[in-house]
Amino acid sequence: MLKRIHHSVIIKILVNILALIAVVLSIGLSVSFGAVSIEMTTVWKAIFQFNPDLTNHQVIQELRLPRAFAAALVGAFLAVSGAVMQGMTRNPLASPSIMGVTDGAAFALVITLAFLPTISSIGGTIASFIGAGIAVVVVFVIGSISTGGLTPVKLALAGVAIGTMLSSVSSMIALHFQLEKQMGFWLAGGLAGTSWLSVTILMVSGIVGLVLAFSISKSITVLSLGEDIATGLGQSNIAIKVLGILSVLILTGSAVSIAGVVGFVGLIVPHITRFIMGTDYRWIIPSSAVFGALLLVLSDIISRMINAPFETPVGAITSLIGVPFFLYLARGSGGDK
Repeated sequence: MLKRIHHSVIIKILVNILALIAVVLSIGLSVSFGAVSIEMTTVWKAIFQFNPDLTNHQVIQELRLPRAFAAALVGAFLAVSGAVMQGMTRNPLASPSIMGVTDGAAFALVITLAFLPTISSIGGTIASFIGAGIAVVVVFVIGSISTGGLTPVKLALAGVAIGTMLSSVSSMIALHFQLEKQMGFWLAGGLAGTSWLSVTILMVSGIVGLVLAFSISKSITVLSLGEDIATGLGQSNIAIKVLGILSVLILTGSAVSIAGVVGFVGLIVPHITRFIMGTDYRWIIPSSAVFGALLLVLSDIISRMINAPFETPVGAITSLIGVPFFLYLARGSGGDK
């Protein structure tokens, strides 16, 4: 029995190591690919032997590297948020995009830019946190007061309805204040124009949000078995949910403030990770971060390849993958869980 457990742990560690290697390679590919392709040897020299007099080195350091790192961080944040939400609610359809969290953050940011156009990046991130929080409260309240109580499908439907409404209002505000050019690509999800300041904001937010998520991973595993069981084991479910929601708001809010509305990463990745890693959230949460980073970096590369030299919003790529996945899950989850 101990040998079997030991063997399982080794496999999980190896899978994560291989996934991390894939993330590093995909970041290298992302930096190399663009309007003008750059050889990997040049990328290596630009990172470790930077020469400010070379244009390619400047492009790599100031444009492509921050974009690639931001894609990895945003993907990791959204995937971890989805894993935490699914574990806390025992809802296979829960994710920042499906539950309206992403659209809530985007809505607050659009309002902020419309009325406070000179707001700093930090201010925009804080606005995203607030918008995400309001969306969570509204979705849970609407789902809870419906006939029959809160079920996975009702929660998902409430999230989709609120998210769609907020997205529509955001578009209207952008049009009214003539922000459509500024906001159009952002509302569809994109990483163009990402700077090192954006990466810094993500890293600072990530330290707080990821530490919170990792710290409650064991408790989420217990909570995912059922609230009665968790209570019987002496666990404070309210405290765990508060910490979990706070983690989701920080991670999703910062991701949306930088990359816009990137859907379905938080839905797809936790399910894939759970299939590979099992039901222990001490493995699911960190592994979701790695797989989420890999998914979004690859999606960003595809978004630049699919209609080169023009750029397709990365949110469109993740939606093409995520919508069939969501329909499959909705069909299998039922409405009375």
